[in-house]
Amino acid sequence: MNDVLIILFAANGFDKGAQGLAGAGRRLAGESGGSLRAVVLGEGAETLAQEVARVADAVVVADQAELSEYQPETYLNALAQVCRESKPRAVLLGNDTYSQELTPRLAHRLGGSAAGDGVEVRVDGDALRVGRQVYGGKAHAVLELKKSPAVVWLRARSFAPAAPRETSGDVTRAALDIQADTRTRVVERRREAGGESRLEEARVIVSGGRGIGGPEGFETELRPLAELLGAQLAASRAACDAGWVPPTWQVGQTGKKVTPELYLAVAITGASQHMAGISEAKTIAAINTDPDAPIFKHSRFGIVEDYRKVVPLLREKLKRVLGAGF
Repeated sequence: MNDVLIILFAANGFDKGAQGLAGAGRRLAGESGGSLRAVVLGEGAETLAQEVARVADAVVVADQAELSEYQPETYLNALAQVCRESKPRAVLLGNDTYSQELTPRLAHRLGGSAAGDGVEVRVDGDALRVGRQVYGGKAHAVLELKKSPAVVWLRARSFAPAAPRETSGDVTRAALDIQADTRTRVVERRREAGGESRLEEARVIVSGGRGIGGPEGFETELRPLAELLGAQLAASRAACDAGWVPPTWQVGQTGKKVTPELYLAVAITGASQHMAGISEAKTIAAINTDPDAPIFKHSRFGIVEDYRKVVPLLREKLKRVLGAGF
């Protein structure tokens, strides 16, 4: 079949990443001459399915008790059954941790092909072509997936959301024969205090590196600036490894891949591993004391100075521009 299946997790809701996933799926289904289908897994899936049905032709709800908490093997078995029944040409997932773990395993179960971190996807004859950034964003690679189904996880905010349709798609409940994986279990769930939105969805990001000098710089200098800009705070691996900020703030090759409208890099040198995480940022601005820092080669705007001198002045300027309420 030429249908495209997108996989969504009820715990994540229909956020901007999921909306972009639906947009990519809708366009790909149009190129394939098929329909856009979705499967929503986990507790609360039925509620989310009604929202997803506004952009998809059909939605399958999988909210059995065994799927109330994410377990890799249990979710993998459930998805394999849904895919074998619907026989999609392509299966698309987001860039959350669950999706990255499931993508290669699901492709193997289905005898298909897999790719990750896609920033573009299109049909080319019998194959699916996936574009992605490589070498820290210095080059663009195109992977050709010939074995069907092609299972791909996509970078958040790289695709425009799907437009709502006049009529909602059909919502059905999956009849699955699954058993919970008892080898592991969730004993506690903690939500990190990360602001109003996930880092991958942020439009503006203020990020600090090793040159910040310690956790105090993030709290006294960068956080007030981020609040003025309505931005999310982030950091390089060096700052996270030093324990100055939570590991969930890390941006880079081994951290989050972000696509903001503005990425303000403060005291970050711009090593290739960090640039791999921000290669899709629309505008990069940098503050660094080293005029030869690699970050300036990728920046539209740059200031060579100690951030402790620049950031307070920038905050004052923003307060005057934005009004006395700040």
